[in-house]
Amino acid sequence: MYSKEEKLSLLSEMVQFAKADKKLKEEEYNFILAVASQLGVTKEEIDLLVTKEVDKKSLQPESQRILQFHRLVLLMNVDQEASLSEIRKIKEMGLQMGLRPEAIDTVLETMHDYPNKVIPPQELVSIFTRFYN
Repeated sequence: MYSKEEKLSLLSEMVQFAKADKKLKEEEYNFILAVASQLGVTKEEIDLLVTKEVDKKSLQPESQRILQFHRLVLLMNVDQEASLSEIRKIKEMGLQMGLRPEAIDTVLETMHDYPNKVIPPQELVSIFTRFYN
């Protein structure tokens, strides 16, 4: 599904986002490791990404960008603390991915309706579908 470069780009983006509040917390690191494992990327490769960013790859199709945005929302909430800087950063990243601002804002509002702010994937898809029709 993803090339090696795309996988590293996704994970690098997650690492940089996790460091938005100037520190990479253990919960965030463990979440990134779990995603990396699903993608077939090693802990050693993640540890390299913590110290060195890789070139960003644009994801196609849009469904992959929505999935990556969902990962970022989950990452932001893994420590149960979404700072204002994280909220600003995730909005900026969503826009850079080409996602609709209304959909981004709705996701960030709706996440509070779910336990641990974990929006079910079908709800996330429903939100994006609403704004793209």
